[in-house]
Amino acid sequence: MGLLIFLHQIFVANFLLEYTNYIEHYGLSRSENERVREHHSWQTDKVISRILLIELSRHSDHHYFASKPYHTLISYEKSPVLPGGYASAFYLAIIPPIWFKIVDKTLDNYLKIYGQNTTLVK
Repeated sequence: MGLLIFLHQIFVANFLLEYTNYIEHYGLSRSENERVREHHSWQTDKVISRILLIELSRHSDHHYFASKPYHTLISYEKSPVLPGGYASAFYLAIIPPIWFKIVDKTLDNYLKIYGQNTTLVK
């Protein structure tokens, strides 16, 4: 029984890690030789996301300056912003048609403004 519980925990932990990674980088890409910049991952300043997810919402700054402590992470004007924050994105991404409809529209609007700095991947 202990082994089954342990295997279940491994599955859940791996799923949550990859699910979060999907949300953090959905639709954004960079070339192999390009340095990671602030526009290569999503951010949000929603208070609930910042508190519950311990500054995961400032993921762009973490990628831009990987050695920064989490409590000093900042937001960037040119980073794509999740519509509703990370906390709500966890629920939206469970239903792909809704996720694609909302986030793809946000990506399209972002690219109209900053299109030269990033690449959309659908």
